[in-house]
Amino acid sequence: MSTPAKTFYIETFGCQMNAHDSEKVIGTLEHEGYSRVEDEEAADLILYNTCSIRDKAEQKVFHRLNEYKRMQGEGKKFAVLGCVAQQEGNKIFDKAPFVSLVSGSASYRNLPEMLVRLEAGEKRITGLDDRQTEETFDTEFTARSNPHRGYITIIEGCDKFCSYCVVPYTRGKERSRSSESILTEAKRMAEAGYTDIQLLGQNVNSYHDPLGKKSFADVLAMVGELSGVRRVRFTTSHPRDFTPDIVQVIDAMPSICDHVHLPVQSGSSAVLKAMQREYTREWYLERIAWIKAAKRDISMTTDIIVGFPGETEEDFEETMSLLDVVGYDGVFAFQYSPRPNTPAVGMAETVSDEVKASRLQRLLEAQRERQRISYERHLNQIVEVMVEGYNHQRGQVTGRTSQNKTLNFTTSLPILPAIGSYLNVRVTKTFPNSLVGEAVSAA
Repeated sequence: MSTPAKTFYIETFGCQMNAHDSEKVIGTLEHEGYSRVEDEEAADLILYNTCSIRDKAEQKVFHRLNEYKRMQGEGKKFAVLGCVAQQEGNKIFDKAPFVSLVSGSASYRNLPEMLVRLEAGEKRITGLDDRQTEETFDTEFTARSNPHRGYITIIEGCDKFCSYCVVPYTRGKERSRSSESILTEAKRMAEAGYTDIQLLGQNVNSYHDPLGKKSFADVLAMVGELSGVRRVRFTTSHPRDFTPDIVQVIDAMPSICDHVHLPVQSGSSAVLKAMQREYTREWYLERIAWIKAAKRDISMTTDIIVGFPGETEEDFEETMSLLDVVGYDGVFAFQYSPRPNTPAVGMAETVSDEVKASRLQRLLEAQRERQRISYERHLNQIVEVMVEGYNHQRGQVTGRTSQNKTLNFTTSLPILPAIGSYLNVRVTKTFPNSLVGEAVSAA
């Protein structure tokens, strides 16, 4: 008599790290005999991989749990994973008693053992309080969702303790994988046909090889040299650990993408000090100067928080001035919102919600105009594009440049280029957030 199939449904909230964590969780579950389904109703086990970076993230998770608690009578089991799980801990069992498993990301390597306990009927299983672990979640069973672009987490956790950020408390301390294990995974991906590999970490350039063999720049070069790999990306960098050799590797190796995401958070040294970023405006701009001095045209993007406690109008104007000084090709900007268990929670909120909203709008409008001008430099350039999809309504192919810019283009080819293929495209029109062009040849 055959064993009945075990099914699971997973929903992921948040960043690329969470998305890749879910790929590894999915692969682990499938290796343990579970089959993935696309509908909660069809699942025996429902998992939510959560994020707590933004305000109201916890409410979103509990709202979703509340929507589906009616299914507990059907014998379904629920698991909360990720940052909200680590942050809320056992309180999740109190708020949602039908949840059976709560695990932070630092404990994912124990998932097979936790699943055995879950199947044995245990009602409250936790994988928490593992901040001091030296272990990383490496698995060869990753279920990658894209057959052409794949992620490799090279460092987990964070030791920076910025005053507004919950990540060090939810993902544990910084712990890097060995350069050998990274190379093994990258080789396996290249042999499977992946041409675009992205290295991930909360602070990816804080990487320290436990074997003492490779720097972060060395790891970039090592992956970029693999046969079949055409693009290597990395995110997210931290200014404190951004070094000149990173720029040198980008300059020397065409396979390393000419794009750096370097979050500044504020252009005011006073606000940066209150944020406990441990660098100044001048320190940050020195690193920008390294990037600008490169032989290649390296695209730069950043993260900015507006309305941090104590931010004056003068502080905000210093942030606004960075848009001109740096010339970002993209800015991800957010209003400050206090996160649980962070030092900034105790700071007096000196900026009203109305002022935060106004500053955010001013910043985004100013950046949009700067991007309009910045993107114009690509007009008439021929750039390599990786095909990502099709817009049949517009008769366009959608792709991405090595600078991580969206390029929508037409082609005279009788057959549409395959997703994952590379073409050379001439840019014929520019917008603040995208480019338009015509294919000229296969790359």
